[in-house]
Amino acid sequence: QVQLVESGGGLVQAGGSLRLSCAAFGRTLSSYGMGWFRQAPGKEREFVAAIYWIGSSTYDADSVIGRFTISSDNAKNMVYLQMNSLKPEDTAVSCCAAGYGRPRFLPTEYAYRGQGPQVTVSS
Repeated sequence: QVQLVESGGGLVQAGGSLRLSCAAFGRTLSSYGMGWFRQAPGKEREFVAAIYWIGSSTYDADSVIGRFTISSDNAKNMVYLQMNSLKPEDTAVSCCAAGYGRPRFLPTEYAYRGQGPQVTVSS
């Protein structure tokens, strides 16, 4: 079993930055793919970014390219999402997810998901 605990959400003005952190407990995440997803009010959960523990390959949704950066600290079993130039449309509940093998782009394809911090961007 893998337990994921996120932190770092909050309220920020448009143009500001936040960094989300995801700590994984229960298993070393070598050979795992890690993803960040978000769900805005009234919308489906959507893919934001993913990283593959092996080789640190990263994948970003078109809507966040150039603004968000996913990274990992293998020694600490942590994954981060640095969010810059935030927009009101980035307001959502975010969560990280973990699954064995290469990252996927659908939340249902991950075996483990966290509860997720709220990110609110005011205009």
